[in-house]
Amino acid sequence: MGSTTEHDDYALSRVPQDERYHWFSIAVQRFGMLSSLASFLIGATLGFGMSFWNAVLAITLGAVILEILTIFTGIAGQREGLSTSVLARWTGFGRAGSSVIGLAISVSAIGWFGIQNAVSAQGLTNLVGVLPLWAWALVFGLAVTAIVVFGFEKMAWTAYVTVPAFLLLAGWSIVSELSRHDFGDLLAAAPAGPQLSLIQGTSIVAGGFIVGAVITPDMSRFNRTPGDVVKQTVVGISIGEYVIGLIGVLLALALRTNDVIAIVTSTSGFLGTLVIIAATLKINDWNLYAASLGIVNFLDQAFGWRVHRAAVTLIVGIAGSIAGAAGILNSFTDFLILLGVIFPPIAGIMVAEYFLVRTWRGELDGSRAVDGLPATAPTWVPTSLVIWIAASVIGHYVTWGIPSINSVIAALVLYGIAAKLGLVRGLGVSRTDPVDPTPTVPASA
Repeated sequence: MGSTTEHDDYALSRVPQDERYHWFSIAVQRFGMLSSLASFLIGATLGFGMSFWNAVLAITLGAVILEILTIFTGIAGQREGLSTSVLARWTGFGRAGSSVIGLAISVSAIGWFGIQNAVSAQGLTNLVGVLPLWAWALVFGLAVTAIVVFGFEKMAWTAYVTVPAFLLLAGWSIVSELSRHDFGDLLAAAPAGPQLSLIQGTSIVAGGFIVGAVITPDMSRFNRTPGDVVKQTVVGISIGEYVIGLIGVLLALALRTNDVIAIVTSTSGFLGTLVIIAATLKINDWNLYAASLGIVNFLDQAFGWRVHRAAVTLIVGIAGSIAGAAGILNSFTDFLILLGVIFPPIAGIMVAEYFLVRTWRGELDGSRAVDGLPATAPTWVPTSLVIWIAASVIGHYVTWGIPSINSVIAALVLYGIAAKLGLVRGLGVSRTDPVDPTPTVPASA
């Protein structure tokens, strides 16, 4: 495998076929994103408000929803070899609209990077001490940044190490706790907390990873075939949701509480520290990676600045680490939750345009044959922006069903109707500058 243009990872161009990876390598990373402390918390939330078998049904429905959306967005990313924000130029949003999407992805990802970093720093402070919380936040954030600077290949190797380590170390604490309880009793136990409906439970599962489904092209552009996307999605999401989610359910039923993260990390000293490090490394590297890709596209499209992904990663990683250390990002939580409703319609519009409406599909197909990009892109697609806002409002305010899925379906249906009425048209045309395969900004910048 090559250097992917000195760690730039084809941030603004197609990933060539000879730089693609075996599907299992990407599946491990996908599973790593789902086998996190946050996934245990989602499972525990279900177990605190639902019986075991109702929780199984909620996880099944949520996983199927995620898999369908992820497969469609993932196949589009795999076929075109493009990141989410670049692909959006020809899948309903245009050049200017894609820059807005890139910025939104970056804000969300940087926020989650800071929050995950703060959680890890708090755990390390409690278990190890030595350094104050702000210092641990800086140390850990900079360590993740160093990995992401080197790109997809180093992130894959990080997943190979941290995913098994997390499962083994966290599994030790979990097995120790669950061995004290009768398994049959847990399956029949009534939940300890306020009851959750099936719709609420499914919404929790689907909503917990919906942003990850939307930005799947960032990962799937390194896949070799559409079949690889399907395999990695089914394996990564199914195992992640069932293994981690159901363990969280069982722990909540056993302990009669939804505070199971304390149990997962309860092993004191060195082992507990490794659990936290492994849990955070394998998801926070993707937060930072998505942020860097989004910013590279935003700066290119909004200002014409062609910057190197590795340099952006370094700057954003340092800034995010400092912000996390200062505790600034704690106040962004409500905003990040709101983004969880805003993001899904992006996927609905992109899927509708790429697979059904196909207004700009011919341009993508033609340029793919020569491993380049279409010569032009629409500057704006006003109808898509209106649909994006409308679908987000529907997701936020309609109380029936699953908010994130409501917004996806609303966007898909509204875009299809708009296309039938002849309303899907570009406003202005922007030329696509060819991407120099040799980055103008050195990776060490």
